[in-house]
Amino acid sequence: MKHKRLNRDAWGFQYYPYYQMRIDHELFHGLACLIRFTDGEKNYWQMPTAGRVQVTGSGMTWLELIPDDTHRVITVFYFPDGTHEESRNRYPVPANPLYQPSLWYIDVIEDMEQDEDGVAVFVDKYLDVIISPEGDIKIDDRDELDAAYASGELNKAQYDEALAECGHILHEYCGDIRKTDAWSAAIRQIVEDRITQGEPITISREVRRLNSKQVFPK
Repeated sequence: MKHKRLNRDAWGFQYYPYYQMRIDHELFHGLACLIRFTDGEKNYWQMPTAGRVQVTGSGMTWLELIPDDTHRVITVFYFPDGTHEESRNRYPVPANPLYQPSLWYIDVIEDMEQDEDGVAVFVDKYLDVIISPEGDIKIDDRDELDAAYASGELNKAQYDEALAECGHILHEYCGDIRKTDAWSAAIRQIVEDRITQGEPITISREVRRLNSKQVFPK
């Protein structure tokens, strides 16, 4: 199983402002991380109902959530604040007009740890759930999960646990997507308020290699 850092260095944007914080609130108990895209090209995925779905690009924000006592990482790809692409002609009225999600991507994970800089790292368990505001629901990479089990990389218990977690995700977030939107936006507001109050950028090894004069805008 692959180890993936929550600053998403594998995507090539590890130098962007990255915040990581523990949240204990009635809405959410767990780890919350936020990435701000200060620049970068737009990249898209294709969904049946939503159509062309933006996942990266200047001005976007990624909110990543790891709830306690679960085996999942929830990533919300947000459009630049207060906007969404006009080509999304079936896009619903967002729960919060400032924080308009393009997509939810939920990784099923085996475990979570931290690297030497304190950046969260999750052990990916292949299976993913993708949700669009327009109502797309997709289970992705089931073939990779099956292959890992067939090869012996995962045992029967790990395989069954991944499928069970996927079922919990579908139940909790896909039955009422607008409710999921409102919940995500409320947690993002908590994160944004913490940043406004002075929550520090999480310094990863990539950032340490940059010139000490490099400034990341909030």
